[in-house]
Amino acid sequence: MSQASIRLHPSDNVEIALRDLKTGDCLSESGVAAAQTIMRGHKVASTTIAAGQFILRYGQVIGVAMSDIAAGDHVHVHNIGMSDHSLDYAFSTDARVLPAIAESRTFQGYRRADGRFGTRNYVAVLTSVNCSGSVAKFIAEAAERSEWFNALENVDGIVPIVHGSGCGMSGSDEGYATLFRTLSGYARNPNFGGILLVGLGCEVMQVPELVGKDRLRPDGNFRYMTIQATGGTRKTVEAGVAMVRELAEEANRISRQPAPLSELMVGLQCGGSDSYSGITANPALGYASDLLVRHGGTTILSETPEVYGAEHLLTRRAISPDVGQKLVERIDWWKDYTARNMGEMNNNPSPGNKRGGLTTILEKSLGAVAKGGTAPLVGVYKFAEQISTHGFVFMDSPGYDPCSVTGQIASGANLIAFTTGRGSVSGYKPAPGIKLATNSEMYERLSEDMDINCGDIVDAGVSIEEKGREIFELFIAVASGAETKSEALGFGGAEFVPWQIGAVM
Repeated sequence: MSQASIRLHPSDNVEIALRDLKTGDCLSESGVAAAQTIMRGHKVASTTIAAGQFILRYGQVIGVAMSDIAAGDHVHVHNIGMSDHSLDYAFSTDARVLPAIAESRTFQGYRRADGRFGTRNYVAVLTSVNCSGSVAKFIAEAAERSEWFNALENVDGIVPIVHGSGCGMSGSDEGYATLFRTLSGYARNPNFGGILLVGLGCEVMQVPELVGKDRLRPDGNFRYMTIQATGGTRKTVEAGVAMVRELAEEANRISRQPAPLSELMVGLQCGGSDSYSGITANPALGYASDLLVRHGGTTILSETPEVYGAEHLLTRRAISPDVGQKLVERIDWWKDYTARNMGEMNNNPSPGNKRGGLTTILEKSLGAVAKGGTAPLVGVYKFAEQISTHGFVFMDSPGYDPCSVTGQIASGANLIAFTTGRGSVSGYKPAPGIKLATNSEMYERLSEDMDINCGDIVDAGVSIEEKGREIFELFIAVASGAETKSEALGFGGAEFVPWQIGAVM
């Protein structure tokens, strides 16, 4: 019979069911009998827990007992709530530089004029405002239907980057600055070999402001236009297709060449999480993250609401108190942001997270930060801010996955690694996305969408280290051109979601 449950830390007062438990089934660690039917991934009290007592998982507080809980009882939303607990940030006390790896590993990438390398070679039709979104799609679709496009061997596709903002907003507030960074960041992402920027003409997010004095790309493979100045839809599409052809033919001159792993920047994401996320896929991804950092690469942890309650684990790894304090400042910003919008940080986890066994944001966050491994935290960045530091960094973002990934790509990510327990399906052009399943049951059910099964860490005794090395090797293969499951399915055209902050007017 398979192992019934696991205790993740000696001080924990709950165990996690590793299979569906029937009444009377004994827990593997404590020997306590389950008092009722308990679903796989859910928590079971391994001892008596009094009302008001902290619930511990990973050796950390995940909530407080709202009533007396008997040994063997199911511990979930009906008897555990958020707790007031103090966090000792202990800035930089656990910041330990990982030993560098002397081995010189490379991937096959596209070298850009600024020295960075792309893992893909797309041309983008980027929009300044929602009003130019349909025209951008018309241009991209017409270009890809053209005979000349089929002759381009080194161009992966023409990607329309459309969104729902750009006007009806202030031109000088935080929301404007965030959108400006996002659009500018996409234009500079190394996975794009050329950019056509299309605006309407009268919007708040003006095309000349985006273009700026220095233009958006050092390689000069950049064009821009507005629909109003060009003469309407038909003329803009005709002119746009001609411009895209020039951009694509120039991008096609570049072919893959060896690139050091220091040029890989991987966005770390989790979505549709379950209780297995913090046991299997997230710590395995964390091990892979450490391997990439040791090779000189960069990994980006994000989703600020999903590190809330676990931020002390990151501040202790900060290379300086200043870096740690930047993270605390973002947490404080989020507390204010949610409060003034009549929300609260514990609005997360989602219903799907709870069905998977997660109860409070504290529990979810403790599993989520495992994606960041053990490397020191070398930088904290705003949403879509250009990342200039190699190593493990944090970028502020919502927990909403498409929005968070959008910020990471705008910050420079050329690859995305995404763990999921419930079965998220998505893709993020121009960055290929690797999907990591937390449990074998979901992996088998959604095998056409998942790239790696991490459920065998529990089912077959595969070590975190072994699975982490498997993920790391897939980083290199995908960065060199291997197709991910989401790419094969055609995902990536609908997941550009800038973070919309402020009033829509």
